[in-house]
Amino acid sequence: QVQLVESGGGSVQAGDSLRLSCAVSGRSFNAYAWFRQREFVASTSWGGASTDYADSVKGRFTISRDNASNKVYQQMNCLRPGGTSVYYCAESGRMGRLSRVDLYESWGRGTQVSVSS
Repeated sequence: QVQLVESGGGSVQAGDSLRLSCAVSGRSFNAYAWFRQREFVASTSWGGASTDYADSVKGRFTISRDNASNKVYQQMNCLRPGGTSVYYCAESGRMGRLSRVDLYESWGRGTQVSVSS
């Protein structure tokens, strides 16, 4: 059973940066993604060679993974007030473009990000 634990959220001002982390226990060779509530933000393939982003975050957010330490990261730059949400880390055993909530089997409890103007 995989467990995902997010960290790194906080309260920042518009234009600031945050780095979210997701500690993975149980498996590490699957696809991972970040969602804010049910909205897709970014995903990385099982090998990390392929990434996908929502149009709203392209150029500002970067998803990455470190399989050696079983962690997935999301660097968020130039945060906007619309980015205020609970951010969830999710894991999927599928391949391909995985931008839908129902394609992910395991979820963390989330970390709150609040962006003020």
